[in-house]
Amino acid sequence: MSGLDPRPVNTGLRLDKANGKLMGVCAGLANRFEVDAIWMRLLFVTGTLVGFGSFILIYLLIALLAK
Repeated sequence: MSGLDPRPVNTGLRLDKANGKLMGVCAGLANRFEVDAIWMRLLFVTGTLVGFGSFILIYLLIALLAK
């Protein structure tokens, strides 16, 4: 064993449209932070309900700015 990690390095945020439901933002964030996409989706739904819709704006900004 050479000790090299075969997993790709997370460099930046990329939308994951293949695994995404709407625009791939939550799936892309889940890939970036190495968590399941359902947790990111739950975070955004909860944040939208508790934050009076502010997470919708954050979601749209990420969708526009991410590659």
